[in-house]
Amino acid sequence: MKYYSLNHNAPKVSFQEAVIQGLASDKGLYFPESITALDPSFFDKIESLSHEEIAFEAIKQFVGDEIPAEKLKEIIAETLVFDFPVVKVEDGIYSLELFHGPTMAFKDVGARFMSRCLGYFNKDKKDAKNTVLVATSGDTGGAVASGFLGVEGVDVVILYPSGKVSDIQEKQLTTLGQNIKALEVDGVFDDCQDMVKKAFLDETLAHKNLTSANSINIARWLPQMFYFFFAYKALKSQNKPLVFSCPSGNFGNICAGIMAKKLGLPIEHFVASTNVNDTVPRFLENGKYDPKPSKATISNAMDVGNPSNFIRIQELYNNDLKAFEKDFSSYSYTDEETLEALKKIYNTDGYIAEPHGAVGYLGLKKELQKYPNAIGIFLETAHPIKFLDVVEPALGITLPIPAQIESVINEDKVSVKIGTYEELKDFLG
Repeated sequence: MKYYSLNHNAPKVSFQEAVIQGLASDKGLYFPESITALDPSFFDKIESLSHEEIAFEAIKQFVGDEIPAEKLKEIIAETLVFDFPVVKVEDGIYSLELFHGPTMAFKDVGARFMSRCLGYFNKDKKDAKNTVLVATSGDTGGAVASGFLGVEGVDVVILYPSGKVSDIQEKQLTTLGQNIKALEVDGVFDDCQDMVKKAFLDETLAHKNLTSANSINIARWLPQMFYFFFAYKALKSQNKPLVFSCPSGNFGNICAGIMAKKLGLPIEHFVASTNVNDTVPRFLENGKYDPKPSKATISNAMDVGNPSNFIRIQELYNNDLKAFEKDFSSYSYTDEETLEALKKIYNTDGYIAEPHGAVGYLGLKKELQKYPNAIGIFLETAHPIKFLDVVEPALGITLPIPAQIESVINEDKVSVKIGTYEELKDFLG
């Protein structure tokens, strides 16, 4: 499998090169040269397959022969060490819980998969050292820190916006030590992401062998397909169309879902549910892609003004807006609407959501008006404990602290404050 840049001005590369480089030399995101749908018999028998078997079939064409099949199966087994329950919330609506991993966020899958791929590629390079440089608006940092902790030959540098991630999220990325370093940026997530992209293209940093673990990296992005396959397996017996609503910030999850559909997974429709950072909903309204600076909200992992993965979604539809709109809707919601949804879900259904899941629920409810016979699934991308300062007062409850959080919450934060790209460059050396 070869990968090409979506800016179409860089050489095609292998899976290994795409993983290690992260971003193409022309600033473009990598995209697979071909997508081959899975045999329909795979979906006929999916209920009899394990999660590991499903994941292997879904991703093997994108890895090709660069990782031997047995090793790829081992990487997948080490990635999928937790469950992905589909929980009924109300009639016709389910929550796909993606927060049962070590950092209690959906990004544990991509981070674990990517770290093990990178470890495999480095196994014979005794003096090789890669620096994983990653921007986070919340959960990516913790997932990457956990996924890469102690991986030989890899240093991790995480940039996060000061004061704009939750206390627990901050502890998860600033307390692990070893090969994990945290940079606290005076700015918003988009400033962090811009610095990361600039560093990739800075030839004076070539000796650092920079790569990214944001969803711009194919090894972080592609495994997110797995969730959609697992949900289909769980709900297939109901024999109804499926509508997925993804809380969307950088649009990696929903892009992976669309990739799963291109592989043949029977998904009726996708909803990208956003907070007031509404670049994509506005695009669908007026046809103009007009990114704006991000605004801070209670669903902070979606505080993204210029979502990186939207260009991949456009590529999946060959920039055909009509075909795209057939499969895809996008709606935005305020913090006030999000809080009301949290309360409604809890008071009516007894289900404890968190702000991102609540936004996903709102978008799903709206879209299901057009699909009255469908089953709706919204993605719960993080455990409510990560947003206890929002969830507890909104619902009038006290959340128990899960073991994964207990292990970091009393540790001391260690971070370096920066405000400019030059300070990042000095830190990287």
